[in-house]
Amino acid sequence: MNKHEPVGRKLDLRNGRVELSHGSGGRAMARLIGEIFHAAFDNEWLRAGNDQATFDVPAGRMAMTTDGYVVSPLFFPGGDIGKLAVHGTINDIAMAGARPLHMSASFIIEEGFPLAELKRIAQSMGEASRAAGVAIVTGDTKVVERGKADGVFISTTCVGIVPAGLELSGDKARPGDVLLLSGSIGDHGVAVMSKRENLSFDTQVLSDTAALHELVALMVETAGSAIRLMRDPTRGGVAATLNEIAHQSRVGVRIEEKAIPVAPQVAAACELLGLDPLHVANEGKLLAVVAREAADALLTTMRAHPLGADAARIGEIVADEHCFVQMTTAFGGGRVIDWLSGEQLPRIC
Repeated sequence: MNKHEPVGRKLDLRNGRVELSHGSGGRAMARLIGEIFHAAFDNEWLRAGNDQATFDVPAGRMAMTTDGYVVSPLFFPGGDIGKLAVHGTINDIAMAGARPLHMSASFIIEEGFPLAELKRIAQSMGEASRAAGVAIVTGDTKVVERGKADGVFISTTCVGIVPAGLELSGDKARPGDVLLLSGSIGDHGVAVMSKRENLSFDTQVLSDTAALHELVALMVETAGSAIRLMRDPTRGGVAATLNEIAHQSRVGVRIEEKAIPVAPQVAAACELLGLDPLHVANEGKLLAVVAREAADALLTTMRAHPLGADAARIGEIVADEHCFVQMTTAFGGGRVIDWLSGEQLPRIC
């Protein structure tokens, strides 16, 4: 991504389309990078024009994550692939309790993709990264032949610093621990599906995509090492995440259906589409497993933050050699919450 912009004819950002020459390494590519990506992500590292970024980091343990985004459609109620790429990658760092520092972004763009849409995606990414305080400092751009991709795919990487004394991990849940959820579930998956299937509801469902690192910082400040682990329930939703925790920690999980927040319009949409909200993706929610004695204070802290206003205590960790996730239903019955055998909503992030 780090190529200086040459002088000469500007891109037609209103009606132009991506051409193979935009990935050739020459003048056209430099214009694409300069007029779209540098303009959207502008910061001191990109201005240096190097093929990497160098920066100082505080002392301590580092966290690093990488992710790819192939969501379809690229634009959906409440967000787009660009905003999603920034938020999702920051959140993976935040789930370690870490403070995100910087990001990289790599684009694979299909020949013929409208430059106006590419600019819109890049601007959305730039706005999201600036709002989060996490600069996109380096990246790469490739163009593939028409029909060899689906518009644009984005890969991102983020690095962060973990506070001293904090070590969150999926194998640290213990019987007696409490399970907290930061808010209502299913919003992202239903928002994407409604756009994909041209569905309309009385109340529009918006994606919950959001960067959670500031909420996490407050949680760590409140509960510290009493937090065993945190996870963002993206693909596979809350159900998949709870099963991952159960198997990593070799424990069981018991949750209460009545305690799980689901917006009425999301519940209605899931019923219409035949979806279970527990399996639907989220992009701005987290699950936290915390020691029982710290749970009430932590829940209060979460509810004081806008991204945790609807936080709830939804269950607990129990001893179970079979590692089952079980739910007490709203009618007082019980059922096992298993992994999905396939993918409920493909291309969701």
